[in-house]
Amino acid sequence: MPLMTMQRDTRQLLRTGIAIFGTGAIAALLALTVCGGIGRQGPHTNSGWLALMMAMGCLPTGTLTLALAIAKLIGDRKR
Repeated sequence: MPLMTMQRDTRQLLRTGIAIFGTGAIAALLALTVCGGIGRQGPHTNSGWLALMMAMGCLPTGTLTLALAIAKLIGDRKR
């Protein structure tokens, strides 16, 4: 199904899900690399903790939003 025939709300759900999931993925990578890494008892710096909390909030939310968007996309194709 080309993007042009996709419904507007489905496209918005996909964009939002990708943005939220991408933010969480970037935050997780930053927590592991730039912000001091994560040890046995958690991140080593305050910015590491902030990045970890951002990742823990964004990754599940983004995954669920993307799952909803994909389900809606499949439902739209059947119509």
